[in-house]
Amino acid sequence: MLVFVVIAFGGGRQGEAGGLAALGALPVALIVIVIGTSLGGPTGYAINPARDLGPRIAHFLLPIKGKGGSDWAYSWVPVVGPVIGGLLAGWASVVLLPILT
Repeated sequence: MLVFVVIAFGGGRQGEAGGLAALGALPVALIVIVIGTSLGGPTGYAINPARDLGPRIAHFLLPIKGKGGSDWAYSWVPVVGPVIGGLLAGWASVVLLPILT
């Protein structure tokens, strides 16, 4: 959704400032807030791979007394998920947003 909203509010063809691009970063900020409030609990706001992998690697490396496992079985989800989602959003924008074609 994030990539699709960025493309949709981007104004269309390269170099044009039409559409809702006049709102600047507001639509992107709002979609980040919506994604975070809807999925932030289960995923820890991991819509950015670095947001999940950085703390996971630090947890694995740092000598924290009484720490549990770093749950590496889940670590691929915040990396692969956004890549696949971004690719699907790019394809969907070509299909659903006729301004871009």
